[in-house]
Amino acid sequence: MQTAIIFDMDGTLFQTDLILERALEQTFEHLRGNGLWSGRTPIETYRRIMGVPLNVVWETLCPVHSAEIREQSNQHFQVALINEIEKGNGALYAGVERTLQKLSEKYPLYIASNGETAYLQAIMERYRLNRWIKKCYSIDQIESKDKSHLVEHIMNEQSVHCGYMIGDRASDINAAIHNKLTSIAVNFDFAQLGEIRHANFIVNQFPDIFNIVMHEPLGV
Repeated sequence: MQTAIIFDMDGTLFQTDLILERALEQTFEHLRGNGLWSGRTPIETYRRIMGVPLNVVWETLCPVHSAEIREQSNQHFQVALINEIEKGNGALYAGVERTLQKLSEKYPLYIASNGETAYLQAIMERYRLNRWIKKCYSIDQIESKDKSHLVEHIMNEQSVHCGYMIGDRASDINAAIHNKLTSIAVNFDFAQLGEIRHANFIVNQFPDIFNIVMHEPLGV
């Protein structure tokens, strides 16, 4: 059994905000071009729900569309996101690489994300996160599409008995509570204080995570 640190990806390690608008605009332009959407792209709606499973995203953004159209829209969106990543239009948050490096010297690091596998792999490859992250897990692997269950799966597969869950949304904090992990919330782009107020710790800069992990006892 081991102590580990599990990270969310979007809005925690990766600045999804830098590529989100372009990818979503491309997707809804495709819908408009096919007579399936009129009006502006619902970017603000997506910002509010960022972090929920993708099936919920498309049910929310396209409430009157068929499941087939939603799936096609998501596929178009995923391709657009990956293209933006490969073009170098995204970025990690300040201090992520150095902090991951230092943390990995003491703990195994994992990712638990609501993002799709191909999208996560594009980020992992672009920023060579495998230097520090032992394995990246997608919600695709969990039938329930529940992040609490994804984190539970990671802990079982990796023989993790305690540690930290780090993220920016309610699903991350709930996953920590469900799995008896210490929660650290990052108050970045998509974070909402109403969702993260129950975290054990809240940080405004990524490097502050290192100080908490190194100096605070688990189970605070």
